[in-house]
Amino acid sequence: MPTTEKEYQNPQYLVETDWLEAHLEDADLRLFDCTVNIAPNTSAETTQGNRAPVVFNSGRSHYDQGHIPGAGFIDVADELSDATSLIPLMLPPEQKFVEMISQYGINNDSRVILYSTSEPNWAARVWWMLHAYGFDNAAILNGGWAKWHAEERPVSTQACTYTPGQFTVQADAGAFVGKHTVLEAVSNDDVRIISALPAEMFSGTSKMVFGRKGRISNSCNIPFASLHDSETGRYLSADALHKQFSAVNIDEAKQIITYCGGGIAAANDAFALALLGYDNVAVYDGSMLEWGFDPSLPMEMD
Repeated sequence: MPTTEKEYQNPQYLVETDWLEAHLEDADLRLFDCTVNIAPNTSAETTQGNRAPVVFNSGRSHYDQGHIPGAGFIDVADELSDATSLIPLMLPPEQKFVEMISQYGINNDSRVILYSTSEPNWAARVWWMLHAYGFDNAAILNGGWAKWHAEERPVSTQACTYTPGQFTVQADAGAFVGKHTVLEAVSNDDVRIISALPAEMFSGTSKMVFGRKGRISNSCNIPFASLHDSETGRYLSADALHKQFSAVNIDEAKQIITYCGGGIAAANDAFALALLGYDNVAVYDGSMLEWGFDPSLPMEMD
């Protein structure tokens, strides 16, 4: 009997470049570039009392140089993070999130499409934040800006600002977790903890260190980049994605927690799991920017 190829359980979470070009004029469409720039930390800035290896800056300069026609810009670094937290890029409080999402022009019945000019993690981060606050009518542009640009589709330098909307939330309390939940999960075989960081950071051989070398104890590794086609940037097929996650016995887990350096790449792994239909997934928001700088929390390395 021939093998039937798996399909995404939630294909509506992705859109293709040809679909988007054909729907750019849709009245309910809200399209956003979500890019954040990452640079080495050469200053004395600290995180949790220790120097973080990188700093995060608004990617608006990339947006200004060229974007998909009609796209607005979501400023994750400066506007959609918790400014009161010592840890960068943490989920903003509900009131702040509602204020900014409404200001961007998103209503509860909007069709939101997200992309970034670098890796897809930033679009996935915004998608996961919307998901955490109960909004699932959002999708990521498959292949992002790189695929759009490679296909020589239209580009604009004209800034777009949507009319402010009215956004309300129905929060999913389980979409993000803190360090205490992760600490309990370390010794719980029913929970699968997944690092989305590159293999060398997971193993502890990388020169870039979030406080301490290595990984959260009892975690496994599915690097975010491994979820994408290396040439087009598109998400892998459902079969290929499921094969990767099955290698860490994902179907045996009652809960799945993803983490990375700062909760961004972790959102990409979480998004891929949502595509496949897993609804027991949470992102550890503080990730290694919190865990790695706290010597009381257990870590291991190869």
